[in-house]
Amino acid sequence: MNETLEKKLANLPTNPGVYQYKNARGKVIYVGKAKNLRARVRSYFRGQEKQSGKTKVLVQNIADLEVIITTSEVEALILENNLIKELKPRYNINLKDDKTYPYLVITNEPFPRILITRQVRRDRSTYFGPYTEARQLRSVLDLISSIFPLRDCKLKLTDEHVAAGKFKVCLNYHIHKCKGPCEGLVKEEEYLRMITEITRLLKGKTSALIRSLTEEMHEHATALRFEQAAELKLQIDGLRKYAERQKVVSTEPVDRDVFAVARQEDDACGVIFKIREGKLLGSQRMYFSNVDEESDETLLRRFLEKYYLETPDLIPSEIFLQLPIDDEETDALRQLIGSGSLRFITPKIGEKAKLVQMCAENARHHLEEYLIQKQKRGELARKNPALEALRLTLHLPKDPERIECFDNSHLQGTDYTSSMVCFVQGRPRKSDYRKFKVRSFEGSDDYAAMKEAVTRRYTGSLAQELPMPDLVVIDGGKGQVNVAFDTLRSLGIDLPVIGLAKRLEEIFMPHATDPYNLPRTSPGLKLLQQLRDEAHRFAITYHRNLRSKHLKETVLQEIPGIGEKTAMKLLARFGSPKQVAEASLEELTTTAGPAAAKKVHRFFQERNV
Repeated sequence: MNETLEKKLANLPTNPGVYQYKNARGKVIYVGKAKNLRARVRSYFRGQEKQSGKTKVLVQNIADLEVIITTSEVEALILENNLIKELKPRYNINLKDDKTYPYLVITNEPFPRILITRQVRRDRSTYFGPYTEARQLRSVLDLISSIFPLRDCKLKLTDEHVAAGKFKVCLNYHIHKCKGPCEGLVKEEEYLRMITEITRLLKGKTSALIRSLTEEMHEHATALRFEQAAELKLQIDGLRKYAERQKVVSTEPVDRDVFAVARQEDDACGVIFKIREGKLLGSQRMYFSNVDEESDETLLRRFLEKYYLETPDLIPSEIFLQLPIDDEETDALRQLIGSGSLRFITPKIGEKAKLVQMCAENARHHLEEYLIQKQKRGELARKNPALEALRLTLHLPKDPERIECFDNSHLQGTDYTSSMVCFVQGRPRKSDYRKFKVRSFEGSDDYAAMKEAVTRRYTGSLAQELPMPDLVVIDGGKGQVNVAFDTLRSLGIDLPVIGLAKRLEEIFMPHATDPYNLPRTSPGLKLLQQLRDEAHRFAITYHRNLRSKHLKETVLQEIPGIGEKTAMKLLARFGSPKQVAEASLEELTTTAGPAAAKKVHRFFQERNV
């Protein structure tokens, strides 16, 4: 830490505000908000051994910091959001803006219009959305135009222009699609009442709107204004049809928003269900990136902050959450939203919990679609289905991109060898294959051979030379798996270990009572079989090479009619050519058969004559 940064850390205020971390080039790499700047900023530089990898890297790159003091935490939240949008710091969660999605806008002008737009401007117009489904947006706009006779022309209807008679009514007036404000045929107060009703409709207040229009219709009918009453009757019928199409998700006539988040590696998707008067008006989604080491609670909180900063006018009475958020954060959100009575609820059982679950399922679905699109654009590495299947089946924290597999080979305890093969992204990486000539014991002991191979691979120079795998596979059953697992734990290494038995293709987990089977068609099983077969091939090849070398070094190869297999049997039984020469005919017969025994016995007798 440089001297300038140390001085700034020593003089931090305790006020709420925003802090910006900069790298050595002066570029802002992280923006955050704090209720207490001193406590929050200093926390980054304490207890670094407990921090995530991303935070450790961030702290290593901090060369300078800048703080902006605000009067409240809400002001800090708004400022943080604006700075992240403007600066796009590398280590902040990136929330993808919904600017590409369309909005409905009620324009800020005399006799307002209702339009579709993809740009939100600060022009005092009223915006609704974004609508993630264009079809849904068009249906809402068609409904409004069928019920309310609003203008859709671009004329500047100032009082002076209308009074001067500069404009003439168009076809829409004659087919009762517009009330003709361009010729002053409708008062602005009456026109604005329609705008108020449309605003209530877009906010989901259909029941209250229908009641209000019904009362007004009865007043017109009582006063014998039957034309106006009939016009309102058509509006009421249209609203009732619209209300019937809305999905009822609650028998309680309450307004609530439901939030859920789904994530996969570095990407996430948040979905909100907007429920008004117990009916689901629609959903909205937002995408995140750079979230690999962020908690689900942080993602959910950022989603809420972003949403209510963008849509401050649609305030429910309840907010359902997939995960609980601590009290300090909910208090800040209440201040941001401007509703002190707003309730945050995390349902656990019943219909409310099912509603949150449905929201979460939608988030997962949209995230999958988003990742498919990223993959098509080449922004996402293509997923290996075998690795994904292993991750899901074995409950691994991530896809096992690097897998190492061990196998032993010997002939009746002689020339004991072990092999380690490596697959990266589902393909062999032969440069990382290793072979071991077992030397810690004599005789036949598969468990001791496996222990030696695992120890030699994950200690010493090999541990430094090769990266650690995401999964260790043992060619063998329960005993070999337990030995490999216990050996790794004794070395202080925490790696997932499984075994694949040859006969029934069963998968064994360390110290588990029973194995389990993967479907024969599973791409994960096929990859494990390839690994096991490759490890076996590599071990057998090394063992045969050693055996051939030893045969070349022994006198047994000189005996006519004695092949490699018989010679290896004799060496395995007696240990050396000298002991074979000293063996009786009966002992040789027991090992190699009568014909071969006579040849061997005669050969050594002739050499001794």
